Amino acid sequence: MKRHSILYCLSATLVLALPSGRVLAATEMDRGPAAIVDPRIGTGGPGHTFPGATVPFGMIQPSPDTAMPEFHHAYDWAGGYQYNDPTIMGFSHTHFSGAGHSDLGDVLLMPISGDVRMEPGDPAKPQSGYRSRFSHTTEVEHPGYYAVTLDDYAVRAELTAGPRVGWHRYTFPTDKPAHVLLDLRPSIYDYPGKVLWARLRVREDGTVTGCRTTRGWAPGRTLCFAMRFSRPTTSRMLYNRETNVPYRGFRGPGNAPTDQNVQNGRAVEAVFNFGKLNGPLEVKVAISPVSETNAIANLDAEGQGWNFDARRADATAAWNRALSVIDASGTPDQQTQFYTALYHAMLAPTLSMDANGEYRGPDQEIHKAQGFGFYSTWSTWDVYRAQQPLMALLRPDMSTQFVRSLIAAQQASPVGVLPVWSYQGLETWCMTGYHAVPIIADAYLAGVRGFDAEAALNAMVASARSPVYGDLTDYIKLGYVPIDKEAEAGSKTLEYAYDDWSLARMARAMGKTRIAEEFEKRSGNWRNEWDPKAGFLRARLSTGAFHTPFDPTAAAYGSDYTEGNAWQYVWFVPQDVPGLIATIGGNATFIAKLDELFDTKVDPAQFKNVEDISGLIGWYAHGNEPSHHIAYLYDYAGAPWKTQQRLHQIMESQYNARPDGLAGNDDLGQTSAWYLFTALGFYPVAPGSNDYTIGRPFVSKAAIHLPNGRTFTITAEHLDADHPYVASVTLNGRQQDLQHLRHDDILKGGELHFVMQAEPKQH
Repeated sequence: MKRHSILYCLSATLVLALPSGRVLAATEMDRGPAAIVDPRIGTGGPGHTFPGATVPFGMIQPSPDTAMPEFHHAYDWAGGYQYNDPTIMGFSHTHFSGAGHSDLGDVLLMPISGDVRMEPGDPAKPQSGYRSRFSHTTEVEHPGYYAVTLDDYAVRAELTAGPRVGWHRYTFPTDKPAHVLLDLRPSIYDYPGKVLWARLRVREDGTVTGCRTTRGWAPGRTLCFAMRFSRPTTSRMLYNRETNVPYRGFRGPGNAPTDQNVQNGRAVEAVFNFGKLNGPLEVKVAISPVSETNAIANLDAEGQGWNFDARRADATAAWNRALSVIDASGTPDQQTQFYTALYHAMLAPTLSMDANGEYRGPDQEIHKAQGFGFYSTWSTWDVYRAQQPLMALLRPDMSTQFVRSLIAAQQASPVGVLPVWSYQGLETWCMTGYHAVPIIADAYLAGVRGFDAEAALNAMVASARSPVYGDLTDYIKLGYVPIDKEAEAGSKTLEYAYDDWSLARMARAMGKTRIAEEFEKRSGNWRNEWDPKAGFLRARLSTGAFHTPFDPTAAAYGSDYTEGNAWQYVWFVPQDVPGLIATIGGNATFIAKLDELFDTKVDPAQFKNVEDISGLIGWYAHGNEPSHHIAYLYDYAGAPWKTQQRLHQIMESQYNARPDGLAGNDDLGQTSAWYLFTALGFYPVAPGSNDYTIGRPFVSKAAIHLPNGRTFTITAEHLDADHPYVASVTLNGRQQDLQHLRHDDILKGGELHFVMQAEPKQH
């Protein structure tokens, strides 16, 4: 989705062979499911993930950045790192995982031995700047830990993280002076003049603090930090690299204003010098969306002492606890993919609150959470489909925090609506629909509690009636969004209708009959876009006429559909699949149209101007979210064996245990969550229904350790390449139809048992 060498050796090491075939030196603490994860998956191609260190849902993500928009289009570097790049520019502390839009990359550090260059330089010209060449053979990537050797400096750099503090350990050559460069100019965003203002100062105790405000994806975003070194500096210099501006201090490189203790401006940079070192230098950095004072408090609260290995052990333990929620069996590559997908699904939303409970809201004001953690980084258009339903199932404790965060954001919103695409508390208004509504509804209907349901429903209704969304006023009045009033009106109508249905489901469950009836009626608005002559759901004009000319294969940003065409959106009625089947013409016609979707030969170059449409199988585009439920629709038309065929086709072609192993943006864990549900054998086609559609399993056994203390186990008999079809499904020994599994059945615990066979079981 887009809118617009020599390793630093540790004690007690052992040789660890990962399922993907990589052999790494590892300590005892690297055992457990975290050792199976390969964070490289998605760092190549369009996956947009990052390989650096973080903890589950953590606020800070120290990770290498390999390119900047001065040299590349930033879309490809939305995670800050591309696997095929030959150089590392430095290590910044904030990153999106798999987003379709770039930003963050705050507080960039680069360890340097020998001479210091003040500009990043050209990646194509070695030693033209402070960036360094590196080799993947020296990289080590684990959940909560990243290491690499910077070849141009012979520096071994290691990273780990806690919830709000990032830890660095640099081992320098002993024969050259050691330096750490801090650059507050870079940002992972292709926008000129992105830094509006920055300040940097060194306090009396040596703590380095600062803030910067950027004009990026979320305009006016401010992030502050506090940093300490494990060794005293021999000297330092702070620079404002702007020219022709008032300054105090000395002239430095390029006639930039300099100072030893304080610097302000739009191009602030610093160099900290340590002389020749005979041992590692550690650096710890805390961030805050509120203030330098809060960043210092975060550092004091979570950054005690100097023990990098202990902090790495803490991060590994946190990941082992999180990933142990499922015990999955399978081939080595399947286990790597499965646990990496689970890892990616637990990276966002991210904590966006300081240790004292303060956070920045969408109104740019400072608020204080009472009894909950405030989380942001909400790609709601993506994660409502599978990633958030997965969290409601596996981590209802976190789902409670997420829902409370959404409510708090709505209450602080200047226009009174739930987040659309927000991060660090601020709204970007990116993408369509009001998909925080199904996130909340699905959580509530799945039994998640611990939040004010009345406040949640009020927030949902306020959003669903707000005119700030794309022509929602006409949608309420006409029953559809007119294309002459609003771009992408065809898909917006469909998305609003589904969101309305999920709202009605929660209202009905709460006994709010009037609200339920209002939104149940609205949920049928998808029918207003059906064109029986064309056989597609189409955008209409204000007059009621269909928009012409019409080409069901056409796709462009700002067209009738959001990041898709009519072939991809004709299936988006998850709230009423039987109604859609009847409208299209019955089971046989519906199945034939699905087959045409998958089997048509399509030239990918047709979508060269729509970056997000990728992972094509015919018109089906697994690299983007509108297609994610489609393969399961055969089930509803009485052809589950065709769902099983398509799922095998998708899993084989769209996922791999390689850096380029994701066919599209992971979108904050959504693409990974699709893999997890599908590997287990079922998928939430309509979040909020409490119903999962059964597909087929791809792992031989998986035990879900539920928060209520029970275990739900999925087993598959005769699962191999020669037996790709489901012969039978039993739940706790009782025959199950091949279509649905209820959420409550999972929560009761027990066993879902598949028997696989060679030939499709046709009814």
